[in-house]
Amino acid sequence: MASLAQKLTGITGEIFAAQGLSAEFGVVKVSDRPDLAQFQCNGALAAAKAAGRNPREIATAVAEILKGRKEFSKIEIAGPGFINLNVTDEFLTAHLAGLGDHSGIEQSAKGTVVLDYGGPNIAKPMHVGHLRSSIIGDALRRITKFAGYNALGDVHLGDWGTPMGQIISELELRGRLDKPVTMDELEEIYPAASKACKEDEARAERARAATVKLQDGDAVYTKVWKNFIDISIAGMKKNFDALGVHFDLWKGESSVHKLIAPMVESLKKKGLAVESEGALVVPVAKPDDKKEMPPLILYKRDGAVLYSTTDMATIVERVEENKPAKILYVVDQRQHLHFEQVFRAARLSGIAPDTVELTFAGFGTMNGTDGKPFKTRAGGIMKLEDLIRMGVEKAQARLAEAGLEQDNDIAHKVALAAIKFADLQNNRIADYVFDLDRMTTFEGKTGPYLLYQAVRIKSLLKKAGAEEKISAQFFIKDEDRKLALLLTELPDYFAAALRDYTPHVLCDYAFKLAQEFSSFYGSCHIISEPDEGLRASRLALCALTFRQLTLVLGLLGIQIPEKM
Repeated sequence: MASLAQKLTGITGEIFAAQGLSAEFGVVKVSDRPDLAQFQCNGALAAAKAAGRNPREIATAVAEILKGRKEFSKIEIAGPGFINLNVTDEFLTAHLAGLGDHSGIEQSAKGTVVLDYGGPNIAKPMHVGHLRSSIIGDALRRITKFAGYNALGDVHLGDWGTPMGQIISELELRGRLDKPVTMDELEEIYPAASKACKEDEARAERARAATVKLQDGDAVYTKVWKNFIDISIAGMKKNFDALGVHFDLWKGESSVHKLIAPMVESLKKKGLAVESEGALVVPVAKPDDKKEMPPLILYKRDGAVLYSTTDMATIVERVEENKPAKILYVVDQRQHLHFEQVFRAARLSGIAPDTVELTFAGFGTMNGTDGKPFKTRAGGIMKLEDLIRMGVEKAQARLAEAGLEQDNDIAHKVALAAIKFADLQNNRIADYVFDLDRMTTFEGKTGPYLLYQAVRIKSLLKKAGAEEKISAQFFIKDEDRKLALLLTELPDYFAAALRDYTPHVLCDYAFKLAQEFSSFYGSCHIISEPDEGLRASRLALCALTFRQLTLVLGLLGIQIPEKM
């Protein structure tokens, strides 16, 4: 199944080919001027340039053949060679009747996609800095999975290196190595240990020694480390569950420690890893680079590994274990240079073969209403659980203001819809303002507005005794046509979101669909329509709208409550 525009592209492409021109010139898209036509094909202009012919002449020849097709009700040529197209209601309704449960979206993608998102650090509370990565990454996991891929979300924990040594050495000084710790204790211990190491070189050296001892497999240190790993992950899972974010893999930097030494040795043998100012690096600059490209550092002068080292080793692990077609990194845009270095080194070394696509899906910052990175009122970093709690409280207040149901489940779903949609509706690379007052309103382009519209449709269908039933018989009137045409477009929006890793495209579609349904609802008799055939047709359009809103919101990680 395809979108209606894709079907028309197939028809028009064949006609261009019959004229001795490339079928690629036959692309049909939804018209930019719906007042003039439903669809348009602008390929005659490009075809004329390629063939050295007059564009209007080409457009006329194509249009004459199209006029003989039963799919079209009107065909006109505008300007130098634009072809405006309207389809017959019969062709439109036949397409609607055949949409199926997936609304025409292709689910034929093959292979495994590993998505790296979340990235919280062990022993530290989750905070708003983890929000964008988690929300965007989970949406992209849902989108790629729906396309047919084996999509694996990997949290990629920060659970190794010097911070672990800092915590262990602090516990040792406090005489706590033999006692399990709680998450509350870790939230105090980690900052204290980090501060002590910054202020006291002897403490820093003790932490480095503890790190080495842990990485060498010391039994006591390993037991302690596993304890606060387990405690931290339990807390993370609670937060991620509250946020409605899923991971398939709970791996961290520690899982690739054993791979680092053989990987580095291989890089040395290939002549790719070289010494530079006491460090071991992989030069990744290219002759055509317009900006300086620093080398990727494997080992610092003191022999310590960096994120670049573990990220390289993680690619080794993923290629070996998961056999991915793609590895997608959903990470702060400011890490772009780092990942460019990692990707280049992985390609140079063969760690990432050409068959594996490496993609950096960067995102911008979440700012407060003051335009600065989001903080608490006291100026600190807000915990994720506190942010979610604030969202639920605000949602309850909004539901009360609107005279709607406000139990905890509904309020939680409204809060998550507000938080997630406010993030996802922006192009991921753009910064955005986190404004809880604005994003929780039931008006405008917000998650709560979409939930309200979806619940309203569900209630209408239930009242009509036609819940989620879709008739195969459609009767399209003038006031139905805009909604009916829009319902054919979802595959195109989905394809764009999948291709460019841009969930905001689906947000645009969901909002557009909700708005169009609102207009349809306001201008049409539905339950009260006396014509039984037309009544059934309009209820079917309502059911299709509800199905698509449910599908799109689900891909964004947003659940629709049963009632509001």
